[in-house]
Amino acid sequence: MITMAQLTELLGWAAVINIAYLLLATLVVVCMKGTITSIHSKLFALDEKELSSSYFDFLGSYKVMTLVFMVAPYLALKIMGH
Repeated sequence: MITMAQLTELLGWAAVINIAYLLLATLVVVCMKGTITSIHSKLFALDEKELSSSYFDFLGSYKVMTLVFMVAPYLALKIMGH
Protein backbone atom coordinates (compact mmCIF):
# COMPACT_ATOMS: atom_id res chain seq x y z
CA MET A 1 0.00 0.00 0.00
CA ILE A 2 1.27 3.46 -0.85
CA THR A 3 1.59 6.02 1.93
CA MET A 4 0.55 9.66 1.69
CA ALA A 5 4.21 10.70 1.79
CA GLN A 6 5.00 8.40 -1.14
CA LEU A 7 2.02 9.68 -3.10
CA THR A 8 3.10 13.27 -2.47
CA GLU A 9 6.60 12.51 -3.69
CA LEU A 10 5.27 10.66 -6.74
CA LEU A 11 3.00 13.55 -7.73
CA GLY A 12 5.82 16.03 -7.14
CA TRP A 13 8.22 14.22 -9.45
CA ALA A 14 5.50 13.57 -12.02
CA ALA A 15 4.71 17.29 -12.02
CA VAL A 16 8.40 18.15 -12.52
CA ILE A 17 8.69 15.73 -15.44
CA ASN A 18 5.49 16.98 -17.07
CA ILE A 19 6.48 20.63 -16.67
CA ALA A 20 9.92 19.88 -18.13
CA TYR A 21 8.29 18.17 -21.12
CA LEU A 22 5.92 21.11 -21.55
CA LEU A 23 8.84 23.54 -21.58
CA LEU A 24 10.77 21.39 -24.05
CA ALA A 25 7.77 21.06 -26.37
CA THR A 26 7.16 24.82 -26.19
CA LEU A 27 10.79 25.58 -27.00
CA VAL A 28 10.75 23.17 -29.94
CA VAL A 29 7.56 24.71 -31.33
CA VAL A 30 8.93 28.25 -30.92
CA CYS A 31 12.52 27.68 -32.06
CA MET A 32 12.03 25.02 -34.75
CA LYS A 33 8.58 25.90 -36.02
CA GLY A 34 9.51 25.79 -39.72
CA THR A 35 11.14 22.39 -39.50
CA ILE A 36 8.44 20.67 -37.47
CA THR A 37 5.67 22.32 -39.46
CA SER A 38 7.21 20.99 -42.66
CA ILE A 39 7.50 17.47 -41.26
CA HIS A 40 4.01 17.40 -39.76
CA SER A 41 2.36 18.92 -42.83
CA LYS A 42 3.82 16.13 -44.96
CA LEU A 43 2.93 13.41 -42.46
CA PHE A 44 -0.64 14.47 -41.75
CA ALA A 45 -1.59 16.43 -44.90
CA LEU A 46 -2.41 19.61 -42.98
CA ASP A 47 -1.58 23.16 -43.97
CA GLU A 48 0.64 25.36 -41.82
CA LYS A 49 -2.21 27.47 -40.43
CA GLU A 50 -4.00 24.35 -39.13
CA LEU A 51 -0.76 23.09 -37.60
CA SER A 52 -0.12 26.35 -35.75
CA SER A 53 -3.58 26.09 -34.23
CA SER A 54 -3.00 22.41 -33.40
CA TYR A 55 0.31 23.17 -31.67
CA PHE A 56 -1.35 25.91 -29.61
CA ASP A 57 -4.25 23.61 -28.68
CA PHE A 58 -1.88 20.79 -27.70
CA LEU A 59 0.33 22.98 -25.51
CA GLY A 60 -2.67 24.59 -23.83
CA SER A 61 -4.39 21.27 -23.15
CA TYR A 62 -1.18 19.69 -21.86
CA LYS A 63 -0.62 22.62 -19.52
CA VAL A 64 -4.14 22.42 -18.09
CA MET A 65 -3.94 18.64 -17.64
CA THR A 66 -0.58 18.94 -15.89
CA LEU A 67 -1.90 21.59 -13.53
CA VAL A 68 -5.14 19.73 -12.78
CA PHE A 69 -3.82 16.18 -12.42
CA MET A 70 -0.27 16.70 -11.11
CA VAL A 71 0.37 20.12 -9.59
CA ALA A 72 -2.97 20.71 -7.83
CA PRO A 73 -3.06 17.31 -6.06
CA TYR A 74 0.60 17.71 -5.09
CA LEU A 75 -0.07 21.13 -3.58
CA ALA A 76 -3.18 19.86 -1.80
CA LEU A 77 -1.18 17.05 -0.18
CA LYS A 78 1.60 19.46 0.78
CA ILE A 79 -0.93 21.80 2.39
CA MET A 80 -2.40 18.86 4.30
CA GLY A 81 1.05 18.23 5.74
CA HIS A 82 2.06 14.99 4.06
